[in-house]
Amino acid sequence: MPSIDQVLLFIISLLANLFSAFSGGGAGLIQLPALIFLGLPFGLALATHKIASVALGLGATVRHWREHQLQKRYILVMLISGLPGVVIGANVILSIPDRAAEIALGLLTLGLGLYSIFKPDLGQSLTLKHQDTKGLILGGVGLWGIGVLNGSLTSGTGLFVTMWLIRWFGMDYRRAVAHTLVLVGLFWNGAGAVTLGLLGDVHWDWLPALLVGSLLGGYMGAHLSIVKGNRWIKRSFEVVTLLVGSKLTLG
Repeated sequence: MPSIDQVLLFIISLLANLFSAFSGGGAGLIQLPALIFLGLPFGLALATHKIASVALGLGATVRHWREHQLQKRYILVMLISGLPGVVIGANVILSIPDRAAEIALGLLTLGLGLYSIFKPDLGQSLTLKHQDTKGLILGGVGLWGIGVLNGSLTSGTGLFVTMWLIRWFGMDYRRAVAHTLVLVGLFWNGAGAVTLGLLGDVHWDWLPALLVGSLLGGYMGAHLSIVKGNRWIKRSFEVVTLLVGSKLTLG
C-alpha cells in the first residue's frame, strides 16, 4: 500500500478513535466505512477494523486505569455476560444479510441520542442502583444482548453499553465511558477480533497504521473525557449517537 495511504489510514484512525474514546463509542462510524471506501469488502473490512479497535481499548485503559474509576463487580458482569454475546454475534454476522439489522440499530441509536438530549440531567451525577444480585443479573442480560450486537455490527454498539451503564446501574457519563472503553474496547472487541480473524480474512498490511492511530486516539480521547467531565461527554455522546444513527439508517 502506498505510504500516502498509510498516512491517511493513520489520520482516519486517530480521529475516529479520539472521538470514540471521548464520547463512549462510535469509532466504526468513520473507520469501517473508510476501509470499505479504500477497497476492502465488508467482511474483510470488519475483521480488520475489529483488530485495530482493540488498540483503542488499550490506549484508553492506560489512561483510565490511573483514575481508579473501574469497579470489580461491573468488570465481572461485563465480561461474564458480554463476551459470550460478542462471540455469538461474530459467528452469525458473516453469514447473514446485515442491511435490515443496520437500519434497526441506526433507529435505536438515534433514539439514544434524542433520549439523552431531552434528559438534561442524565448521567451528570453518580446515583448507583440495582446493586443487588437480581439487579446485577438483569443488567448482565442487557449487556449480553448488546454484546451480540457488538460482535455482529461494529458501528455504535459501545454507545449502547455507555447508556445502559448510566440508565440501569446509575453511573455518571465519565464512569460509564471508562468502563465501556476498557471492557468493550479491550475485551469485547478482542473477542470479536479473534472470532472474525478465525472465521474470515484480515488485511494485515493496513493494520500497523490503524493500530497506532487507534492506540494514540484512545489515549487522547480518554484524557479529554477525564479532563472535560460529564457535561462535555454528554454533548459528545449525543453528537456521536445522532451521526452514527443517521449513517446506519441512511447507508
